[in-house]
Amino acid sequence: MPQVRIRSAATVMILALLPVTGCDMRERVCRSQEYPVKAVGNRTGAACVPEDQQPPAGYVRYPAGQEPVYVDDEWYRYWQTKVVDEHGTVVS
Repeated sequence: MPQVRIRSAATVMILALLPVTGCDMRERVCRSQEYPVKAVGNRTGAACVPEDQQPPAGYVRYPAGQEPVYVDDEWYRYWQTKVVDEHGTVVS
């Protein structure tokens, strides 16, 4: 019985400290040293590109300040409903 109490106490302490540790449990759109790009001509196409490279053919950068950072964040959801042309302009 004492082992169960120790395990329970340890579990409670770990769960209580998680928010304080600064760990972000959200899934990032791209890894570090990469940035997200939007596919031209469709709503859901996207990719990640190394920071030292330009977007590949068929992709454009998101407008500054409107890049999705986390899966399901405000800009991630916004761009899932938009189609852009080869200049990054939203088209209907």
